[in-house]
Amino acid sequence: MSRPLPMILIFIAVIALIAGGSHYFLWTRLVRATSLDTPWRAIVTALLVTGGLVMPASLVVHQLVDAPWSRALSFVGYVWMGLAFFLLLGLGAADLLHLGDRLFASFRSLEPDPNRRLFLARTMGGGVAAFTAIAGTAALRSALHEANLVDVVVALKQLPKSLHGLTIIQISDLHVGATIRRDVVEALVDRVNALHPDIVVLTGDLVDGSVAALGPEMTAFKRLQSKHGVFFVTGNHEYYSGVDNWLVWWRQQGVTVLRNERVTIGTGADAIDLAGVDDWQAGRFGNGHGHDMPKAMANRVPDRAVILLAHQPKSIEEAAAHGVSLQLSGHTHGGQLWPFSYLVGLQQPYVAGLAQHKDTWIYVSRGTGYWGPPMRLGAPSELTRIVLHAAA
Repeated sequence: MSRPLPMILIFIAVIALIAGGSHYFLWTRLVRATSLDTPWRAIVTALLVTGGLVMPASLVVHQLVDAPWSRALSFVGYVWMGLAFFLLLGLGAADLLHLGDRLFASFRSLEPDPNRRLFLARTMGGGVAAFTAIAGTAALRSALHEANLVDVVVALKQLPKSLHGLTIIQISDLHVGATIRRDVVEALVDRVNALHPDIVVLTGDLVDGSVAALGPEMTAFKRLQSKHGVFFVTGNHEYYSGVDNWLVWWRQQGVTVLRNERVTIGTGADAIDLAGVDDWQAGRFGNGHGHDMPKAMANRVPDRAVILLAHQPKSIEEAAAHGVSLQLSGHTHGGQLWPFSYLVGLQQPYVAGLAQHKDTWIYVSRGTGYWGPPMRLGAPSELTRIVLHAAA
């Protein structure tokens, strides 16, 4: 994937600054504050220095080279990124406890005890290391495990009785790229076809890379089978990856791309509408891209159920205003790594699962893959099967 040189240099500088600062903090808490004895001091220092170099190197190399060795380096770098996150999280919590202890000692006018301080530093450092090992192992196993099949039943007032039981398979946020490759895609397509869906929807962020690099890894998508077709809308990551080339590629695979437009499933009174909008942030990329709900809903039959594909849950307010029956979204990954779900909730109205917004249902997938670290904690990946029922 080629990028302008100034952008690459800025990217390298930012990543190096973040990696350097975070790893220095880890060193001060795990090595200096604990006064580790030889040889542990040298071993932990070497591990932190190596991790501090590998993490930014893997991110930069992946932007420049797509090869088996660079993907292996990316996997190591991303795993370490996840482990470093857990270390930072644990040490941050430990620092709060340490601060509370110091405030208590100051309130009681107790003299500082260097031995007690060292004991606390070592106990907390060891506890955080144990927490990181346990949480990291669990998160790694969760992310690399086959996505859970999640069944969701939604009753829609406007759904024709003839379409009661209509099944929609949703794939979202797969993020094919450095660490998710052809074998994952092929296994996923086989699973979907075995479910014999009526409709398959792809709700964005399927890729992290160019068509040239990832197109050959994703040809299995051409084998997706469903009664009424396969439909795709863009996510924000498509816009980072050469969106126009990807739109052409998806159409070549026989996938219907919905860009602020709508199609009808069924005929006459036995029909529903399926609509799709560009990603919420698409407008800033120009070239005719942009989130346009009014265009997608223009001239629709008002008493016909409409299912909306919108990558970001943020679309729900407009969807409800336009009488959408059900919105299917992704983007959030359910937070992916606890406690990010709380932060995502500050940026998106819904983080995961089924909810009702005014008269509109919304389902937010936790994502079928992962982004960045191959880790998930408290937010397992999912392949979603939505079953529509005609409300009484």
